[in-house]
Amino acid sequence: MMDIKLDPSQDDLPLMANTNHILVKHYVLDLDVDFECQVIEGTIVLFFEDGNRLKQWSSSSKETCQMEPNEACTLRTSEPCHIPVTNARSSSSKMEYNNFAICGKGDRDISDKDGNHDNQGQVSGISISKYCRDTETHGREEFLLVLDCCDLSVLKVEEVDVAAVPGIEKFTRSPKLTVISEELRNEMVRELVALPADHWREQLDYFARCSQAPSCGELFFDTDNWSLRIRKTGAQTATDFPHAIRIWYKTKPEGRSVTWTSDQCGRPCVYTMGSPINNRALFPCQEPPVAMSTWQATIRAAASFVVLMSGENFAKPTQLQEGCLSWHYYVTMPMPASTFTIAVGCWTEMKPETDSPRDLEAERFLPPSEPDFRHVAVCSHMEYPCRFQSASATTQEIIPHRVFAPVCLRDVCQKTLLPLIPLCLSAAHSVLGTHPFSRLDILIVPANFPSLGMARPRKEKTGQVSDSGACVVKHGLNPEKTFMQVHYLKGYFLLRFLARTLGDETYFSFLRKFVHMFHGQLILSQNFLEMLLENIPEEKRQELSIENIFQDWLESSGIPKPLRTEHQARAECRLARQVDAEVTKWIRANRRPRKRKRGEQGEVFEKLLPDQLILLLEQLLQQKTLNPRTLQSLQQTYNLHEQDAEVRHRWCELVIKHKYSKAYKHVERFLQEDQALGVYLYGELMVGENARQQQLAHKCFALTKEQMDRASAEVVAEMLF
Repeated sequence: MMDIKLDPSQDDLPLMANTNHILVKHYVLDLDVDFECQVIEGTIVLFFEDGNRLKQWSSSSKETCQMEPNEACTLRTSEPCHIPVTNARSSSSKMEYNNFAICGKGDRDISDKDGNHDNQGQVSGISISKYCRDTETHGREEFLLVLDCCDLSVLKVEEVDVAAVPGIEKFTRSPKLTVISEELRNEMVRELVALPADHWREQLDYFARCSQAPSCGELFFDTDNWSLRIRKTGAQTATDFPHAIRIWYKTKPEGRSVTWTSDQCGRPCVYTMGSPINNRALFPCQEPPVAMSTWQATIRAAASFVVLMSGENFAKPTQLQEGCLSWHYYVTMPMPASTFTIAVGCWTEMKPETDSPRDLEAERFLPPSEPDFRHVAVCSHMEYPCRFQSASATTQEIIPHRVFAPVCLRDVCQKTLLPLIPLCLSAAHSVLGTHPFSRLDILIVPANFPSLGMARPRKEKTGQVSDSGACVVKHGLNPEKTFMQVHYLKGYFLLRFLARTLGDETYFSFLRKFVHMFHGQLILSQNFLEMLLENIPEEKRQELSIENIFQDWLESSGIPKPLRTEHQARAECRLARQVDAEVTKWIRANRRPRKRKRGEQGEVFEKLLPDQLILLLEQLLQQKTLNPRTLQSLQQTYNLHEQDAEVRHRWCELVIKHKYSKAYKHVERFLQEDQALGVYLYGELMVGENARQQQLAHKCFALTKEQMDRASAEVVAEMLF
C-alpha cells in the first residue's frame, strides 16, 4: 500500500489514508443498529476536495500502492444484485428522484422523511464483491483512493450521481444540464463544499439530498487489514476521481472501535470508547487529524433505545414504524474523524427533582447568516459557523446541557452530578472563555469504559511518513499504553508549574487568549509554549525557554526537577501539613498494643477531604506493616468503601498489601465496577503469590472478561496466565 514497512510482531498503528492527495470534507452516515447481531450497517457517503493543488497521482504512486513490479493491481467490483427490491435502500441505483431529502428550514433537523426507513434484510441481499482484473487501462496507472478501515465488511462502493439532484445546477456555471460528465459532477461537489459558513443549513440540506441520489456506476475496491482502496477506470488523478462516493458496509461484532456491552442496570448498549484505532472499525474514513471534516448521521434503532452522538443539535427521535425510531445529528465545525462518537442504550435523561428555569429544548443556535454576528479577521481557522464570532455566545457562561444514565443511577445523578454541571460550565467559561459548542450531552458510561484518550498522531513523532500522507503511530497498538498515565500526569504538573511560576492572573489571561487565537485548529505543544513565552513579561520568564521545558518535562524520564523542588516545599501547604499530622497519629495507633492502659485516651482523627485521603493512604502504603485493627479503624473512620474511585483504589492497595481478608469484598467490588482502574490491582493480587488473593483475581476476571475492554482483558490475561 505504501513505502512504510510494517512488522506484524510490532505494535505500531498505521494510518494509511492518502490525505496529501485528496481530503474528505463531509460524511453522511445512514445506519441501523442491530443489537441481536451486534452490528451497525448501512451506507456512508463521502464528499471530497482535491484542491486542484495536488500533483499528479502518478508522481507519487509508489507512496500509496506497494506491489511487485510485475504484479497487476487486483481490485474488486460488486456483483450485480439479483434480488427483489424491497425498499428504496435496497438498490440505490433504482431510487426515484422524488425520494430525495427535502429539508425544512429554521431549527429543524436536516433529515428526510423518506430517508428514515428500515434497513433490515438489505445487507444480506447484496452479494459480496468478486475479484476481477481491470484490463481497459493496461499499462496506465490510475489514482487510488486509500481510506483507513479495519474490521469492516465492505459490500459495495459506487459513484453518486449528484447531478440527478433537483436544483443542483445552481452549483455549476452551466444554467442547463445538457451533458452530464465526471468533470461537471466534481464541479458541483467542489462548489457545494466551498459554500460560505452562513449557508450551512443549505449546505447540509444538499449534502443530504446528494447522499440519497442514485448511483452512476460501481467502483473497483479492495481491503486489507488496515485500509480500503478504491479506484475508477480512467481516473488518473485526484481531480479526475469521483468527488462523491457511497460505501455500503457493516461492522463486525469484534470490531475495536465500539464496545457492545451492558450498562449498570444490565441492559444492552454500544458506544465508541476511544479505541487506539479510533473510528476506522465504525466507518471508512481518513484518520490523520489533518483531515478535518464535518458530518451528519441518521441512526435507526429499536424504540427502547436512545441514540446519543457528538452532534451540535439536540436530536429528537422520529418514529418510522412500530418499534423503530430514527435519530439525526450533524456537525458544522470541521474536526478529525476520531472525534465522532456514538452511544446507543436504554439511557434515561436525568432531570433535577425540582423544575429548573433553564430551557434545555431551546438550541440557542447563533446563525452566522446574520451580518451582526460576522467579524472580519476574528478567527484563523477554516470557515465554519463559529460561536467566537457571536457576541451573545461569548457571554454565555452555561450552555444547554443534558445528562443521560441508566435509570438505576437516577438518585446519585440527581443528588451529586446535576448540581455540579452548571458550576463546571461556568468555571470553564471563566478560565477559557467562549464555549466552542452550543450544547452538551453527558453520558454515564458503563463500568468497562477504558479510555484515557484517543490515538492522535503527531507527524514528527510517528516514525515514517510517506508523500501520500500515510504514517505510523509508534506503539499505537500496545495494549499496555492505555494504562500508562505518565504523560497525562506530567502534562498536568507542567501546566500547574507554569501557573505558579507566572502567577494565576498572567497565566489564565494567556490561556483565554490562546484558546481564542487557536480555536478550531490543530495545535502542537510547541505552539502553546511559543505563544506563552511571547506573551509574558520579561521579568516573569525567569529561566523559562522552550528548550528547557522540552528537556525537563517532555524528553526526560522521571520526575522533573521543578517538581522535586516543589515537593520539598510541601510543608508550606496547610492541607498537606494536616495530612502529615494524621499520618503520624495512625502510625502511633498502629504501634499501640491491642489493650490500652487504663485511662489512656485513643487518637482523635480529623475529617479529611478526598484529595487529603488519597495523600494519607499513599503515605500509609509506605508503611511495612499495618495490623488488622488499624485497617479496620481506617475503614470505619473515613468510610473508605463509599469514597470515590481514586480513594477506593488506594484502600484496595492497602487491603491487598496487608492481606486484610475482611475487606476482600471491597477489592472484588472495585474490580467489577471500576474495570479500567482495576487493572493495576490484578497485578498486585498476583505478585504476592498468595493463593487466596490469586483465587480472587481469577474469580473477578472470569466474571468480567466478557464485558471488559479488549486491551484491558489482554493485559490482565497476561498477568493471570
